[in-house]
Amino acid sequence: MAKTKRKSFAEATMSPATIAVISLFALLIRVLVSIGPHSGEASPPKYGDYEAQRHWMEITLHTPTSEWYRNTSSNDLSYWGLDYPPLSAYQSFAHGLIINSSLPSSLALLSSRGFESPTSKRMMRWTVILSDLMVFFPAAIWFVLVHNRRRNQEDGSAWWLLSMILLNPALILIDHGHFQYNCISLGLTLGAVAAVISDKDVIGAIMFTLAINHKQMSMYFAPAFFSYLLGKCLRCRNPILEVMKLGFVVLATFALVWWPYLYSLEAILAVLARLAPFERGIYEDYVANFWCSTSVIIKWKRLFAIQPLKILSFMLTVSSFIPSLIHQIKSPSDRGFLYAMLNSSFSFYLFSYQVHEKSILLPLLPASLLAQQEPLFFGWLMYYALLSMYPLLCRDKLILQYIATLALFYLIYCSPDRRNATKGYKLSLPMKTLMALLLLSSFVLHLIYLIMKPPEKYPFLFEALMMFLCFSQFVMLTLYTNIKQWMLSDYSPQTMSKKNL
Repeated sequence: MAKTKRKSFAEATMSPATIAVISLFALLIRVLVSIGPHSGEASPPKYGDYEAQRHWMEITLHTPTSEWYRNTSSNDLSYWGLDYPPLSAYQSFAHGLIINSSLPSSLALLSSRGFESPTSKRMMRWTVILSDLMVFFPAAIWFVLVHNRRRNQEDGSAWWLLSMILLNPALILIDHGHFQYNCISLGLTLGAVAAVISDKDVIGAIMFTLAINHKQMSMYFAPAFFSYLLGKCLRCRNPILEVMKLGFVVLATFALVWWPYLYSLEAILAVLARLAPFERGIYEDYVANFWCSTSVIIKWKRLFAIQPLKILSFMLTVSSFIPSLIHQIKSPSDRGFLYAMLNSSFSFYLFSYQVHEKSILLPLLPASLLAQQEPLFFGWLMYYALLSMYPLLCRDKLILQYIATLALFYLIYCSPDRRNATKGYKLSLPMKTLMALLLLSSFVLHLIYLIMKPPEKYPFLFEALMMFLCFSQFVMLTLYTNIKQWMLSDYSPQTMSKKNL
């Protein structure tokens, strides 16, 4: 019998043509969404996140590095002061150089506040699209190729997994509709995941450190990376040397990013003060986490000062991710690492201080990476993550984009490859009934939020109901993923098997 020719790394999972088609389609969806409104459009005096990003380009372009995080005559921190780490500021500077070369009036110091010409909007939108193409897309492709190559069994649904990652409606709506650059920090994190499961731990450590230095919320994943890498190091021939090597790489990367501020402790503290704005309160608006949901009964902001709330939120956050951390130190595995990312990010989202509704994007990243193994979980989380941001997207006038991206996502989600992945999942009749009731409730909430006015006495009633419904689902889902992580088999870098739940 003739020998079968061994397939190349890419061919074993997806052909280059398949990757190109999915990527181009995902790019098209981003371009179409970007045509719509953005946050704070024509809404003075402070506008919204679009204006914040434009203003940061203005500040980084026209003021010295030492003033970026300080209140000066040229940099009023009360007007969208920089509150992300230095790498995010460098990104604003780079994008500012590009836009300033063609349209300097849009970034003129002080006089450009609220600048929203059609040309400047297009240029701003394209900076996000190019960031997505340069960071998130390659990282997603790398992960899918590595992940499917390392699986024990053949699987033809690699194209489906890549589609689930690249067509994430929540990320598309926030970055290309609302207007942010989450694709950079999440892309760096995704690249770090692909690196460490490929045993390229040094590259992974560098990429994750860069992610933290782009958006401090990437720290949501820090317990998972720490425990997984430590667990791997402890199984090496020279564990202390391996730990020291990774520690040096992390410190060196931090030093390079923070170099302009290392000349004095005062300069470092000025940056850190902007990254942890505790004075804003334990939560903002209506976010589907513990603090906001329980505030209906316990008025946290009224009863407690900032300091005790900081301590309490820290204790709850740490205690909720400790089980995942212990598991990965004890039994590190590829799949356990992804569960640990989910569980640690959920811990921060549910219990940490100063959480925004957009922070649900962080648990969604590892959930999308587990889509082949947990398709029902992923589909359910995606739906309620979108619902939790529905009021925000309505304020941005992105209803049409919300419906279109949600419908497109679930159209691909329900493809034959996904149905094959769920053959082993059998839901009981009571569970199916409960899920149907929850979906019906969410559908009703979607409608009444659009067509009805809340009672004058309770102007945020509908937001509160959505928040509580989403919070209940997030709690159930994080309990589920914690249990699933602890039911995985013992240590193996390529572990994909599991005990029956």
